[in-house]
Amino acid sequence: MARFRYRMQGILDIKIKLETQARQEFAQAKTLLDRELEKLGLLYEKLQQYESEAQRLLSGKLDVTEILVNKEAIMHTQVCIEEQRECVDAARAKVEEAREKLKDVMQERKVHETLKDKAFEEFLMEEKQQESKEIDQLTSYVYGQKLLEEAEDEKDGSQARS
Repeated sequence: MARFRYRMQGILDIKIKLETQARQEFAQAKTLLDRELEKLGLLYEKLQQYESEAQRLLSGKLDVTEILVNKEAIMHTQVCIEEQRECVDAARAKVEEAREKLKDVMQERKVHETLKDKAFEEFLMEEKQQESKEIDQLTSYVYGQKLLEEAEDEKDGSQARS
């Protein structure tokens, strides 16, 4: 039996490598997004702490300098939160871009794998046809040999009677 060799195996291998790269890029983008979201969460916690501190400062003995420092910290944290939201949005955009690239590369790989599967099925059909043809030829040969032997036997039998 002949060996199956897919003529576009090199292209399929490249598509598989590209998919692996795209998966890695997607994972990196996702990791970056997770880090940015974690930073944003920490900033919200910090803001919550400053706001709790502001409530405490306003409920007890009023210390104007502490209240002003706290208010400044709250404003600074809010600015940091806005900047971090922009970073999160940018990271989300990178994740979506990486997801789209991965989807496209996976689709291309699947197309080539489907082509390979079809080529293999075609190869099997050709092998089956070739095997059938060889069996037919062998059967014809064996039948022809039998007829020759019978003809020779008849010839030998008719000569022996004469």
